[in-house]
Amino acid sequence: MRLSHHLAGLLEQLDPVEPLAVGELAARMRVTPATISLQLARLSRLRLVARTRDERDARRVQLRLTESGVRLRAQRSLLDPERLRAALARLLPPERDAAVAGVRLLARAAQGLPDSPDPTRRFSER
Repeated sequence: MRLSHHLAGLLEQLDPVEPLAVGELAARMRVTPATISLQLARLSRLRLVARTRDERDARRVQLRLTESGVRLRAQRSLLDPERLRAALARLLPPERDAAVAGVRLLARAAQGLPDSPDPTRRFSER
């Protein structure tokens, strides 16, 4: 299944367990709820996102990633081992060496960093 980068970005913001209100998602994406509604309708039709009414406030729509959405998001992940292997295979040997050296540098720099203070935050928010 092919998704635009924008739709894939929406999937990255959602979680299969913790619901997110449409307005909150729109704020994260820096668009209005009306603007995002067409994209959410498409993701819902594709069964990648589940939309439910908030039990406390029926005016609010809550979003969750479905199992299909979780699988698709994992497949599209840059750090998915298969994608990473395929990407490295496309590089020339000196480029591959440089890429591996860069990852080692990042890993070394990340040592000792505290875990993310809020695991529900996505990388794009940090």
